[in-house]
Amino acid sequence: MEYHITLTDGAQSALELLATESGLSKTQIKQAMQKGALWCKRGRSDSGKGSKQAQRTRRVPKNLKTGDSLHLYYDAKVLSELPPEPQMIADEGAYSVWYKPYGMRSQGSKWGDHCALYRWVEVNHKPEKPAFLVHRLDRAATGLILVAHSKKAAVALTKLFEERNVDKRYQVIVVGQFSEQSGVWAKKQTFTAEVDGKAATSHARCLAYDAEKDRSLLEVTIETGRKHQIRYHLAAAGFPVIGDRLYGNAKSDEQDLQLTASLLSFVCPLIGVERVYELPSKLLPRL
Repeated sequence: MEYHITLTDGAQSALELLATESGLSKTQIKQAMQKGALWCKRGRSDSGKGSKQAQRTRRVPKNLKTGDSLHLYYDAKVLSELPPEPQMIADEGAYSVWYKPYGMRSQGSKWGDHCALYRWVEVNHKPEKPAFLVHRLDRAATGLILVAHSKKAAVALTKLFEERNVDKRYQVIVVGQFSEQSGVWAKKQTFTAEVDGKAATSHARCLAYDAEKDRSLLEVTIETGRKHQIRYHLAAAGFPVIGDRLYGNAKSDEQDLQLTASLLSFVCPLIGVERVYELPSKLLPRL
């Protein structure tokens, strides 16, 4: 349910208004706030300024004025979700590198962000630090993801990804024999089919093949970062990713998506040092 309230009297209590409008208890509303389901948009002040967009707020807004608005997005199913726990791979101070498990989101939505990686890090990292999203992985994918701990680091790292100055590698298990050649010297195959009407390029080579299961382990690199690009390209070529319920034939009770971001390499924009992060073998997909 969505509840949208515009204040007609600045003296009104935000919590009282939300409880009256929604029929929810004050405890339920506070819990929803903490999980990122409440947004506040400030109207124009005496100086003529106001917020352009609603901002997520985790506490009862104070000093509300006439014209301010509150937006509560309440979904009990979303709010009851428990996020899986990620693993830290490296802590570089200004940013950290994490293993995102299956089912954890990279970012939140208007319905909440308590299951998003950056929010989990913000709440659980010791010592506590702010956390900013730099890039994304599909909810069903696993692997390496960066989290910035300052706005300066977030801007610098995001620019690296936007300018394609990050070497990203993935390990993927697909249905079928991808190539007669396997191993680190196997020839790469390139896929250039558009994704959602936009140019997209992926490269894949076979690392190993299991004849009994008829599955191939691939290393994939991408030149672009379209949504579901790897899954789309491989399925279109006749090699759907194991566990892909969107582009493949996997069923809901079968294995999780076998697509893992296995390596990130870049020159740190903050200190100019080359950084290479690889997942330990125990976290890589296995045939």
